[in-house]
Amino acid sequence: MGPLRSVVLAGGGTGGHIYPLLAFADCLRRHDPGVRITCLGTPKGLENDLIPPHGYDLRQIPAYQLPRSVNMNLMRTPDRMWKAARAAGKVIDEVRANVVIGFGGYVSVPAYLAAWRRELPIVIHEVNVPPGVANRLGMKFTKHVAVGFPHQPAQAESLRDARVVGVPLRRGITSIDRVAHRAAARRQFGLHPDLPTLFVAGGSQGARSINLAVAGAAKSLAAAGVQVLHVIGARNEPVNVPHDLPVPYVTLPYLSQMELGYAAADLMLGRGGAMTCAEVAAIGLPTVYVPYPHSNQEQKRNALPVVEAGGGLLVDDSEMTAAWVEHTVIPLIRDPRRLAAMGAAAAAYGRRDGDEALLDFVYEAVAR
Repeated sequence: MGPLRSVVLAGGGTGGHIYPLLAFADCLRRHDPGVRITCLGTPKGLENDLIPPHGYDLRQIPAYQLPRSVNMNLMRTPDRMWKAARAAGKVIDEVRANVVIGFGGYVSVPAYLAAWRRELPIVIHEVNVPPGVANRLGMKFTKHVAVGFPHQPAQAESLRDARVVGVPLRRGITSIDRVAHRAAARRQFGLHPDLPTLFVAGGSQGARSINLAVAGAAKSLAAAGVQVLHVIGARNEPVNVPHDLPVPYVTLPYLSQMELGYAAADLMLGRGGAMTCAEVAAIGLPTVYVPYPHSNQEQKRNALPVVEAGGGLLVDDSEMTAAWVEHTVIPLIRDPRRLAAMGAAAAAYGRRDGDEALLDFVYEAVAR
């Protein structure tokens, strides 16, 4: 198969759709600096903050949330959807795309529709079980479906024939040597270079229980000689941390370079989003997973295979308290041999080649 001339990538709304898209775009460009890469997004999506700074062409099209039940919005959906598909089609025609690759989010649906009408190859990448509503619709138009994790085809009938390729991850994450960068990363955050370090990052949504539990255990953590790097989440209230702790407890509202947090950490405590699970497993970082409870439990399904492989612990959100942190996290982070075994198990489960494996799959789809 010759090089791809022009590729349209569709995915937006949340980081779980956008970060794999960006990692895959980087992979495309590494293999062929001349390939034309065009990304589709919506006017209000997070993609507007993330994609242009990476140097990729972002075209905005209208996209509408698909209703999950029969109501008046559903009656209006066909008209809205064809309007969005026409806009996507104009972009596809202008850039003369020879494949459309979707990563989910509502912007993917008009891209799939427009590509289907033009009989262009469509490739879908999905990381969740069950698949998102946009990708479920897209699967009606293509058999070229790739997934991020080996448990997905077994747990969802619609993904039974999907190719397991892994999750495209940024090279800044997959190439980092945590041991080599540990001291420098800790110094960058104002942490002690040699103390056990807990990295806490619950994401921007629904991490209040994690934030309160860890902050509530701050004195016990410090008394045990454990320092904390705590990403609160931009949408969450600041936490109250005692000012007279004998070891550092650093709080940040947001961290764009997560690889620095990973490098600083001996142990992570966070949610079970697909990207988090893929990243920490790929780099072998032991993790305590506290899946977001108010959903269809996809975060628990994401984290469970890593935990079953020995790469971390799983705790219900309702059990995430300061006492749990004191009784479970402190003994774990002070046990280097157990952490090393967990890290090795996580790395054996994870994979770092999701971008390359997806590219091979795309070439196959276009060749057919």
